[in-house]
Amino acid sequence: MRYLIIILAIAAFTSILLGFFLEVDYAQKLIGFGVTGLFLVVFPIFSYYRWKDKDPKDYMLTKENLDKMKASQQDNKR
Repeated sequence: MRYLIIILAIAAFTSILLGFFLEVDYAQKLIGFGVTGLFLVVFPIFSYYRWKDKDPKDYMLTKENLDKMKASQQDNKR
């Protein structure tokens, strides 16, 4: 999965750079496909890969998590 993300990101950035530097009629389409590929393909795959084994509740500001944060800050002050 990691290598797929890297290959797709390189392909998208290459498309964007080629669109900027090549003097062809479809240069703007190359830039557009590169940006679209980054935000509609690469970023969602990357997000899934990074978050697949994590529990979202650990990152939400619930009453329990706020209490843990307060207790942790009080311990650090001592």
